[in-house]
Amino acid sequence: MAKESKDKISIEQDAIRELAQLLVETGLSEIEIEKAGLRIRVARNLTIAAAAVGVPVAGGGAQTGAAAVAAAADPALHPGAVKSPMVGTAYRAPEPGAASFIEIGTRVAQGQTLLIIEAMKTMNHIPAPKSGTVAQILFENGQPVEFGEPLVVIE
Repeated sequence: MAKESKDKISIEQDAIRELAQLLVETGLSEIEIEKAGLRIRVARNLTIAAAAVGVPVAGGGAQTGAAAVAAAADPALHPGAVKSPMVGTAYRAPEPGAASFIEIGTRVAQGQTLLIIEAMKTMNHIPAPKSGTVAQILFENGQPVEFGEPLVVIE
């Protein structure tokens, strides 16, 4: 194998290692780059084990079955889940030091700003898709988020 070919493989391996470390540091599940005709995609598989449980519902009973288990184990399956429409950094307030847009228990109206996602130096206000009460906030201020990641649950 030619020296030039060995150097290219070494550079590719170093890039893969750096991207894998970046995945760990940011909590992302995949990343892809393309440079000078070389395209590298690194992804990791995250699995979450869930136990079957009864979920309390209004009226004092318990909702059981696959839907309740799925909603309890994975907030993305909750019918009130607000998912990230883009990759970026999520913020709970309009600026550092300001009050958060929402807290758990906050009553929100459809169209009200829930959070901001910064993507490509642009601040994108994420509105509530429906009226209701904030039941869960699934991200930390300044946390990187992925497309489709559940951020808030409104009930």
